[in-house]
Amino acid sequence: MLFVAPAALYVLIFQLAPVAYGFVLSFTEYSPLQRGAPTFIGLENYLGLLGDADFKNALWVTVRYTLQVLPVTVAIALVLAMLANRPFRGVGLFRTALYVPHIVSLTAVSMIWLWMYSQNGLFNELLGMIDLGPQRWLNEPDSALNGVSVMRVWKALGSNMVLLLAGLQTIPKDLYEQASIDGARRWQQFRHVTLPGLRPMLVYVVAMDIIYLSQSFAEIFVLTSGGPLSSTTTVNYLIYTEAFDYSRMGSASAMAFVLFAFIAGLTLIALRAGRER
Repeated sequence: MLFVAPAALYVLIFQLAPVAYGFVLSFTEYSPLQRGAPTFIGLENYLGLLGDADFKNALWVTVRYTLQVLPVTVAIALVLAMLANRPFRGVGLFRTALYVPHIVSLTAVSMIWLWMYSQNGLFNELLGMIDLGPQRWLNEPDSALNGVSVMRVWKALGSNMVLLLAGLQTIPKDLYEQASIDGARRWQQFRHVTLPGLRPMLVYVVAMDIIYLSQSFAEIFVLTSGGPLSSTTTVNYLIYTEAFDYSRMGSASAMAFVLFAFIAGLTLIALRAGRER
């Protein structure tokens, strides 16, 4: 208990206590700029979100962003993991090169991609080589979220690839040999051996990606600042602006706990869908 005490105190003081205080604030009207204690207003913050057009838009953007990034990332990461699972010369370098983007700060990656998307950035320079005009990648409501999604797919591939590679290496090779003897082709082996054996890790990867993507903030803050016209304003970014731009801590806390319930619901759905039969 003595050795556990420092870690337990850290969790209590810096994690559980702020969460509890945030939950209390969600039932109040409070600004750090005002004097006095927060004013208790009951469920008004939560009920107000039902008719809040900005919150509904942010929730839709969060769902769309998650749906754009998640399946593409998992599918590409699975293909790369299967390639990295094969013995060939330079496989270690191949795995390392794919994993490097994951260890780079998301803010730093976002700054690099902000330059590549800029008017004189890499992507427009490449388009100029084939006589295509420059594109306003992050400055159009119809394309801004797609631009952020492409960056996030690239950033997340490395971690998902490593996890899926670890899952592939736990599948006994005897199963593939037996399937081959029984006349199963590669697609049949993938369907009846690889996917069932990889199911637990796939469920884990999907659940963790849902949690991370639903809380996206840094890439939105750096690349678009929620614009243009709120087309990239996720719930987490809206919470930030509500709390620190408008000093409405009660409303921001209510949004945070609605987001928590939303993420928990999506994660439970993913876990139930991936449950082994």
